[in-house]
Amino acid sequence: KKKNDNTSVGTFVHSTPQTPLQILEDALLGVDTRGKIAFIDKGGELQDLSQTFGFSPSKVIQLEDHEFFMPGMVDTHIHASQYSYAGTALDMPLLQWLNTYTFPVESRFKDLQFAHNVYTQVVKRTLRNGTTTACYFATIHTDSSLLLGRIAHDFGQRALVGKVCMDRNSSYPLVKPVVTPRFAPSCSEALLTQLGAIAKNNNLHIQSHISENTEEVKLVKELFPDSESYTDVYHKSNLLTEKTVMAHGCHLSDKELVLFRETGTSLSHCPNSNFSLCSGVLNVRNVLNHKVKCGLGTDVAGGYSSSMLDAVRKALDASKVLTIQNPEHNTLTFEEVFRLATLGGSQALSLDDHTGNFEVGKDFDALRVNVAAPGGPIDLIQSDRPKNLLEKFLNLGDDRNIMEVFVAGRKVVPFTDL
Repeated sequence: KKKNDNTSVGTFVHSTPQTPLQILEDALLGVDTRGKIAFIDKGGELQDLSQTFGFSPSKVIQLEDHEFFMPGMVDTHIHASQYSYAGTALDMPLLQWLNTYTFPVESRFKDLQFAHNVYTQVVKRTLRNGTTTACYFATIHTDSSLLLGRIAHDFGQRALVGKVCMDRNSSYPLVKPVVTPRFAPSCSEALLTQLGAIAKNNNLHIQSHISENTEEVKLVKELFPDSESYTDVYHKSNLLTEKTVMAHGCHLSDKELVLFRETGTSLSHCPNSNFSLCSGVLNVRNVLNHKVKCGLGTDVAGGYSSSMLDAVRKALDASKVLTIQNPEHNTLTFEEVFRLATLGGSQALSLDDHTGNFEVGKDFDALRVNVAAPGGPIDLIQSDRPKNLLEKFLNLGDDRNIMEVFVAGRKVVPFTDL
């Protein structure tokens, strides 16, 4: 018999590559001692499954009617180092914004006490908001970047951390380094090429920014006159790979999207930031039609909210703005955006072997959601179908509806004293 650690029965909602929303009602899901999903089956099979997997039927966690489990959300692009001024400083376009606000604050991260304070807050807040996996930009300071990795590990968040030493990471099973050229305008061709080589030789993830606003695209053209596009700049330096995620992409051409598809590079759609800094609106439908992997990002602090629920809402808004401009545009559905926030994000970060949905063998990264949580933001007038409950949560819910957060089978929220 296999040892079973934790079994729940009730409604589970998730996505598959074929289906944006799959609802499993009266389902029984078991997690093994390694935090992986051991089985997912019909609740009626309880007796048989309890024999096979060696758990006591009386120990099974029973969800309420207005509760469900969903996969943890994946933030594919967030600047942990900008969290201290999130919600302010949104009054200028990207390049001026970086020079006025971002670079001065990021220089403070050489102070480890300051870094510890900010990074602890951002990891705790994003976990409470249901972000089980985060792809972080840190700063150019090695020690404070390593500290961010340690804090994510200590709180149990799955994370990719940018600017981490490449050989000192084996002790954190859920935290990986990611090669992080900030963006082409701040890097010489030589540096980009060296980073491409480091990523290749060590099989590492890569993250950067691309085609966020038109002024930046113009600047890249001036700085790299020999490249035929912004995408080509990264491509020449071997920075477009199956493990690369590029933020924004608002102004990519179809030809560039073809190159994304061919190289397996993914996009992080950061709609709050794109609205807040007046950068542009990414046509996600066009990205998906090009079969490019795509996830959502909060892009704190260009985006003012660290909640992936906000990213879901803004992604729907962005798609509706495109439909207002062109009624022929095929608006994203809430089911499709739910997939972007979960499975799409795990695909974008090449972590979909481990997380993103409820499949046997994957890690149990999950949120227990109570749509009718006492004191929460949602008034349930009558009992509702799971699909409607999910839609209400995505549109109206907040951290008060997230009762528990699990990463790799371990309950990480509510927090225990560390």
